[in-house]
Amino acid sequence: MSESVVVTGAGGFLGWHVRVLAHATGIPVRAGRRPAGLDGADRVVHLAGVNRGADDEVRSGNIAAAEELARALRACTTPPKTVVFANSVQAGNGTPYGDGKAAAAQILAEATRWTGSTFRDERLPNIFGEHGRAHYNSVVATFCRVLADGGSPEVRDDRELELIHATDAAAILLGIEPSAPTDWITVRRIEERLRRFAEVYRRGEIPELTSRFDVRLFNTYRSHCFPGHYPVALPRHADDRGALVEAVRVHGGGGQTFCSSTRPGVTRGEHYHLAKVERFAVIAGEAEIALRRMLDDEIVRFRVSGREPVAVDMPTMWVHNITNVGDGELVTLFWANDLHDPDRPDTYPEKVSKG
Repeated sequence: MSESVVVTGAGGFLGWHVRVLAHATGIPVRAGRRPAGLDGADRVVHLAGVNRGADDEVRSGNIAAAEELARALRACTTPPKTVVFANSVQAGNGTPYGDGKAAAAQILAEATRWTGSTFRDERLPNIFGEHGRAHYNSVVATFCRVLADGGSPEVRDDRELELIHATDAAAILLGIEPSAPTDWITVRRIEERLRRFAEVYRRGEIPELTSRFDVRLFNTYRSHCFPGHYPVALPRHADDRGALVEAVRVHGGGGQTFCSSTRPGVTRGEHYHLAKVERFAVIAGEAEIALRRMLDDEIVRFRVSGREPVAVDMPTMWVHNITNVGDGELVTLFWANDLHDPDRPDTYPEKVSKG
């Protein structure tokens, strides 16, 4: 896929997921909403808007963002071929947010009729995913943040929600997929599942992950744990025969374990995953594990040793590597939640250091 894409609201939660997926699939993306930035684009993905705030601010904010884009579209010498609006299933439901979204869709529909662009009004359900803002993006983000901080989430409005992961929403908006799976679940069940994940994970163990939704919900929780939760001390049992280390305890579900040896000065990894749960545990030698959130510059580093075995789990959409910084051989155990599929490895090359 080689089409050029412009994203409004690229700095937000969904904007980050759209840009990461575009990067992984080789789609050139740039942020913008001015005529010069939109001119000649194949696709414009409109994400800019307001989710929370005073009623007037929410309604008028979504309308204003659409009006700004509409003016820019009309000013283009070569209008974009397609304009995609990240609308909501709540559009037109009588709330300030729903009314604002519905009005924004009408504004963009009219503007694209004038310019001749194709308009796609994508009505998305509740979006959740890694690095969502608590008390803003979703109830999932709020519960994850509270649990990661050691608190107890409170369920105030127990109702059924239709959820879609941000990467799946991004695939629709970018035209990679015509549709994506959603999951219906009550707020109470979300809280119960996340609480169970947190209870197991605080012990350094992997909770039962029996569905695609479970994996993505767990990855969302893990994003709120990083980096403060790591490294995780591994249980070590020693006697006169030697020592035994419990590297991975999994409460159901599949997985694959493999081991590598690395010579001094050699680096492994330099990639990221969109959904895979992956654990590094150094069994012998000295290593540095380095990670960088996609599209960011800050690098997080962990110095680990086989003398005191610990685990560091790779957060999804973070580039990571491991380097032998010792004088001898480095032995590392790796565990992933699914079997390696060479045709769909969920592994995207990227260097941790941009230099």
